[in-house]
Amino acid sequence: MLIVSARVPAERRLAATLYAYAFLTDLVLLYPVYALLFADTGLSVGQISSLFVLWSAAGILLEVPSGAWADAVSRRLLLCLAPLPAAAGFALWVLAPSYPAFAVGFLLWGAGGALRSGALEALVWTELDRLGAAGRYARLTGRAKTAELLGVVAAMGLAAPVLALGGYPAVGAASVAACLAAAAVATRFPEHRAPEPAGAIQPCAAQPDPAEPGWWASLRGGLAEARADRSVRAALLLVPAVAAVWGGLDEYTPLLARDTGIPAAGVPLLLLLVWAGTTVGGLLAPAGERLTDRGFAALLAGAALALAVGALLRHPAGFVLVGVAFAAFQLATVLADVRLQARISGPDRATVTSVAGMATDLTIIGVYAAYGVVAGAAGNAVAFAVAVLPYLLLAGRLAIRRPDRRVPANRSLPDNSGVS
Repeated sequence: MLIVSARVPAERRLAATLYAYAFLTDLVLLYPVYALLFADTGLSVGQISSLFVLWSAAGILLEVPSGAWADAVSRRLLLCLAPLPAAAGFALWVLAPSYPAFAVGFLLWGAGGALRSGALEALVWTELDRLGAAGRYARLTGRAKTAELLGVVAAMGLAAPVLALGGYPAVGAASVAACLAAAAVATRFPEHRAPEPAGAIQPCAAQPDPAEPGWWASLRGGLAEARADRSVRAALLLVPAVAAVWGGLDEYTPLLARDTGIPAAGVPLLLLLVWAGTTVGGLLAPAGERLTDRGFAALLAGAALALAVGALLRHPAGFVLVGVAFAAFQLATVLADVRLQARISGPDRATVTSVAGMATDLTIIGVYAAYGVVAGAAGNAVAFAVAVLPYLLLAGRLAIRRPDRRVPANRSLPDNSGVS
């Protein structure tokens, strides 16, 4: 009883810090208006597109090294540092608006995202596991996803009045303030890093050389575990397989909404259905842990069909199905992350998680390219319908795999993710 009573306050502190950090990280008032800032500065569509490529490239290049750094030094330290490059980039945008400033800002924003990715999931899982509450990881991460979405929604609601009152400098200042607040909140994260027992040998990991820097040893160890342990590799590949396609399609939902024939002023109302669905999906994570592998396959297949039908209806009512699909995809993404965290056994958890993040970013770039080709030839609705085909293939593979068992999130899962 004493153990339980001591655990609960620590778990509540972790949860509260996580939710506040997630909300503030996405409370970026520049997000809904930065395209206007770029256009008002005189940038062409091609220049704006090149900025997005730089943004993605920064995250991809720094994702795995930052995860290794988090494992070697401190995950909480990286979470404290992560919002600061973005804050510097946002300040640069409004103080010296120009293409070079925007490019540097996106590089800094991408670097901040890379510092956070991997370190956050690893810290939360490790702290919950220390408290004997790893089974609550899905609940906490699902709610954190919802907090992120609420941050975006709040930024959308605040951006217009702040822009009207103080122009882009005021919006930039508010974005910088949110980043600084997120960095301050990150200092509240607990972190207990137990030393490795003397002479302990980590399974599936390369033995560190005493002359190697700590981050390099963590990098090698994490990559070795992902390469040598089939169950870890399967769970790692499942993350981009689930998260990348719908994550890329999210950027095109305004175009899909416009193609329904609704007036431009009504597009945000349709997008609210998508946001609402994504929010509900995160909150359903605890219930989703009960899904067997075939249930997970049915979730993916149902989401894919709902998205395809909703898009092909070419009618505002179809966005009800699009919202349902995004709810299911958000739930599936959280569950894929739960599977990965449950299978990692070595100390380099942030490194392995960052590899999954990098794979997701790389896949999303492929989704952007493929979407542009299909949409250019057949329109947005057809592009959405074609994009869900990989989900149907993945669902089919999951459904025919043999053992079909439920396993609690705080135990290693059987190697039946369907990806190898």
